[in-house]
Amino acid sequence: MFFTLTTFAQTTIRQDAGIKQMVDDVSAKNVEAIIRKLVSFKTRHTMSDTTSKTEGIGAARDWIKGEMEKYAAASNGRMKVEFDAFTQPAGGRYAKPTVLKNVLAILKGTDPTDTRVYMVSGHYDSRVTDVMNIKGDAPGAVDDASGTAVSMEICRIMAQRAFPATIIFMAVPGEEQGLNGSAHVAKRAKDEHWNIDAMLNNDIVGNTFGQDNGIKDNTKVRVFSEGIASVNAVVRGDTSRRVATAIGGLIGNGGENDGPSRQLARYTKEIAERYVENLDVKLIYRRDRFLRGGDQTSFQLQGFTAVRLTEMNEDFTHQHQDLRTEKGVIYGDLPQYADYNYVQKVARMNLSVLANLASAPASPDNVGVTTSGLTNTTTLKWQPPITGKKPAGYYILMRETISPYWEKKIFVTGTETTLNYSKDNYFFAVQSVDAEGHESLPMYPKPVR
Repeated sequence: MFFTLTTFAQTTIRQDAGIKQMVDDVSAKNVEAIIRKLVSFKTRHTMSDTTSKTEGIGAARDWIKGEMEKYAAASNGRMKVEFDAFTQPAGGRYAKPTVLKNVLAILKGTDPTDTRVYMVSGHYDSRVTDVMNIKGDAPGAVDDASGTAVSMEICRIMAQRAFPATIIFMAVPGEEQGLNGSAHVAKRAKDEHWNIDAMLNNDIVGNTFGQDNGIKDNTKVRVFSEGIASVNAVVRGDTSRRVATAIGGLIGNGGENDGPSRQLARYTKEIAERYVENLDVKLIYRRDRFLRGGDQTSFQLQGFTAVRLTEMNEDFTHQHQDLRTEKGVIYGDLPQYADYNYVQKVARMNLSVLANLASAPASPDNVGVTTSGLTNTTTLKWQPPITGKKPAGYYILMRETISPYWEKKIFVTGTETTLNYSKDNYFFAVQSVDAEGHESLPMYPKPVR
């Protein structure tokens, strides 16, 4: 089986009927209802009221957990919903010690031999101009009730289905105060040895208008991905030599643009555009927007593969603003400025990627390119996945060094192949695939003798 691309990323026309049905089931009406309900709590500031039943972050998180528990009822006992609670100490953007609660809806995989975990997240806290203002109305419709609505709506749909791997639908607080909610769950995942294969962070995914450039476009979404893994760039104690060796290896191997998060971004583009109509996924080769950050970074710093999804053009009159009108301009992150059909499209995008990953075999293990001799060919070898079901075969992915996307997919059934293309002139990767066509994340090869 051989796929060739002449423009943009490779496209496989074949769709999984079950995934397509789930994608179609994502409802703009439900998305809007979730966002408007979250706005109704007036403020979801991380240090706001936790005793009221109708206002503040306490009421918001209880409502999110309650809704996810309703979704879990359709899972035949496979989904459990829990608070991941902890106390954030005073300091920085915290005036006092504050109890934070991540909401996790965990859809357990059906294959007991498959340890993989996939995560999707949005942050449910909100803010106004002054990040320490805990009382001002902070509707947070787009930032980030939209991302929370993505997690919740696809949780509702996917709870009714079964997947070999585990999927966690998450809503976190403390993003505006310093990524605290996501940092806690990412560290917990590291300490408890969760096998997180991919994490999708949805933050500001509800607006289609660029306030200062006049562009209105509901067809494009950005995916931010780091090139060199953050965990390699963090120097702790006397690890500088290890860090230099890791980064030097990437440079020598030509892998600066092929880190795990970059592979996830390419995968996201391919699968999302396979299932979602009128969607143009733009890959942005940065960890996040210029000098800004998001919850995906918490996972990257713990060594996990993660990307950020966000709208193409932001409207800063409706982001981090006190509610007011000045010179005829209305400020504030209000629900009337959200594009609910666009949030629906982003939710469909997330669902297609998660469903394809959680249905696929795990990635091949120990993928390498042989360096035992000087040749004009390329020999790749690997081992079957160490977790989950056996693949039906593997795709060899190939692209020119100047191409941002994989251009060819070559199907093989063994665990070694030699291609009549030079490793000097092309980049390669290997991914597992099952009989239904679900592909794993690609693995970039390391030099082996």
